[in-house]
Amino acid sequence: MPVPSSIKLKQASRQLEIHFEGEIFLLPYEYLRVYSPSAEVRGHGNQQMLIIGGKKQVQVTNIEAVGQYAIKLTFDDGHDSGLYNWQTLYELGRDYAANWQYYLQQLKTAGLQRSNDPSVGHFDPKLQN
Repeated sequence: MPVPSSIKLKQASRQLEIHFEGEIFLLPYEYLRVYSPSAEVRGHGNQQMLIIGGKKQVQVTNIEAVGQYAIKLTFDDGHDSGLYNWQTLYELGRDYAANWQYYLQQLKTAGLQRSNDPSVGHFDPKLQN
């Protein structure tokens, strides 16, 4: 199992920087929030993962070590129930591109937005001068 040598919160860019032997991953907070390993997001047993919108601006307000095997992240939306073990963090980094595309497609299918503001990302020709 990969073990990180360094973990840093980069608040300005809203990313978690994690170093594994020979690899560095920058994981956006939004990505970590919507792929939380918590039962709230992942479901129990064979349930399908919950697709969550409106997390584009989410912040991590606290990071806490859990033994020698995981971290617990607290997000500013109150979510704090997922434990990100080293294997999960490594897989989230390794599979970021595919996971992110899947998430964006699922948002679109569900009619959800990344932003809480439903007008963000929509072009309204009536507002043109």
